[in-house]
Amino acid sequence: MKGFRKFAAAVLVFSIALLAGPAQDAHAAAVVGKAAPAFTLTDMDGKTVKLSDYKGKFVVLEWVNFECPFVKKHYGSENMQNLQKTYTGKDVAWISICSSAPGKQGHLSGDEAKEATKERGASPSEFLLDPKGVAGRAYGAKTTPHMFVVDPKGKLIYAGAIDDTPSTKPADVATAKNYVVAALDAALAGKPIGTATTKPYGCSVKY
Repeated sequence: MKGFRKFAAAVLVFSIALLAGPAQDAHAAAVVGKAAPAFTLTDMDGKTVKLSDYKGKFVVLEWVNFECPFVKKHYGSENMQNLQKTYTGKDVAWISICSSAPGKQGHLSGDEAKEATKERGASPSEFLLDPKGVAGRAYGAKTTPHMFVVDPKGKLIYAGAIDDTPSTKPADVATAKNYVVAALDAALAGKPIGTATTKPYGCSVKY
């Protein structure tokens, strides 16, 4: 009887775990100060790209959905394009990632991504497609834009919003405090980052 009770208790615990679904544990999202989650995705031409390809460089990860009004704010004002040009010019790798699932807002094929980036004059080092949301979920990417900065050793040093003004107005870009700029400038100068984590704003990532 005692053995049956233990068996029944074990079955109950297992059943509860199944009902709860896959654990969304601490490893499901990137953590500042720890190694940035590795990923392997394809670019607009179908070429495989790994985060580790850029080891030895600072890397910016930008989650993007061109149909999102918050993303339109940063591209319509050319803020994002200017940041891409400025920092790739300083040997920083800038990787734009689209995690919109097929049939969801913002989803792009390789050819559509080429056209979209060309239309906007965007110039990231890579534009990667993540239709299954593997990289997005690994980083806990919640919004577009959601920004991350990785140091040359592969450690995550910034995660959060692009700036401190969660609006859709392009005019607000000029007066906003840009957290990514502050993090990159400090890191490139060998100084500590003042604000390493902020709450991201924007449209939800369309997994």
